[in-house]
Amino acid sequence: MSEKAGRRTAPLRARAEIDLAALRANVRTLRERAPGAAFMAVVKADAYGHGAIPCARAAVAAGAEWLGTATPEEALALRAEADLPDDLRIMCWLWTPGGPWREAVEARLDVSVGALWALEEVTEAARQAGRPARVHLKADTGLGRGGCQPGDWAELVGEALRAEREGLIRITGVWSHLACADEPGHPATAAQLTRFREMTERAEEQGARFEVRHIANSAATLTLPESHFDLVRTGIALYGVSPSPELGSPADLGLRPVMRLSASLALVKDVPGGHGVGYGHHYTTPGATTLGLVPLGYADGVPRHASHTGPVLVDGKWRTVAGRIAMDQFTVDLGGDRPAAGAEAVLFGPGDHGEPTAEDWAQAAGTIGYEIVTRVGTRVPRVYVDEERA
Repeated sequence: MSEKAGRRTAPLRARAEIDLAALRANVRTLRERAPGAAFMAVVKADAYGHGAIPCARAAVAAGAEWLGTATPEEALALRAEADLPDDLRIMCWLWTPGGPWREAVEARLDVSVGALWALEEVTEAARQAGRPARVHLKADTGLGRGGCQPGDWAELVGEALRAEREGLIRITGVWSHLACADEPGHPATAAQLTRFREMTERAEEQGARFEVRHIANSAATLTLPESHFDLVRTGIALYGVSPSPELGSPADLGLRPVMRLSASLALVKDVPGGHGVGYGHHYTTPGATTLGLVPLGYADGVPRHASHTGPVLVDGKWRTVAGRIAMDQFTVDLGGDRPAAGAEAVLFGPGDHGEPTAEDWAQAAGTIGYEIVTRVGTRVPRVYVDEERA
């Protein structure tokens, strides 16, 4: 949808406007931070709430050579539905026993293997499919989630090399994930990079030959050139949200927020002083005032933890959630102002026009910007701006 169409359609109850031009610009900025590495755009979790297929197309148009997802189902949907180049590399990494290994092999996905059970399942799937699987061996370098521990690494690599000699897999990559890259100077990061190099070298000594080595997430892409290796995986920064306030604001990092969340006021009314507002009457009007009803709630992804603190721009002024955020709606105290029903209430956006940002909501809810954008629910229509050039 064009910018003209995106902004001038009939008012909606709520909308999440997705600026694909900003996303493409973010891709270009991030690629400049890692000029010697290939670029993976991570579009897991429906592109962090922004819409996987439109965002994947925009990222590829801006130069992304790889796409990344968590689940194989996400990756299979991209391959089937996104009308992307046939040779585009798509990687998925969150597997459980009995997963759709054969479908992944047949769809030419790159899959992560961090344990012998996964290697056994993917090699059997390759036998059934009659084609080799593309496998990235995952090393647990210190995050303590997925991946193979150093003590078990030689066995996993050895079995993978045996499967490769049999023509069942191609070992296309080695990878790991950083725990503390969003905390500048944290000693765990240097320790993980050292262990990654050691585990990679040990695998190469056994005979592995990797197309790509990768460990850098958004924070590392932006701040740790020594982590870039052959491929960087950028997620939250792609969408113009800073990986951490400690690293700077989006503007400090040369990024632009992609999502703008707004709603149309459902009601504006006068109430007297002492009037309870919302469940439990945790807010009572201090005097005669006006209340505005915002038709968004925690069913739409607005965090209930931001009750009493969440900021909203209405009629050119910052307001604060008055009382509890309910499933479908919340109230703001307009302080006597009387915007018309249907007036726009902006929860967050780039901040260009004085509106709050996702980080403002993260601070109000005691969480991180990742969660604020990712949790915006499916009841909120995504309206894509500048989609024609995506």
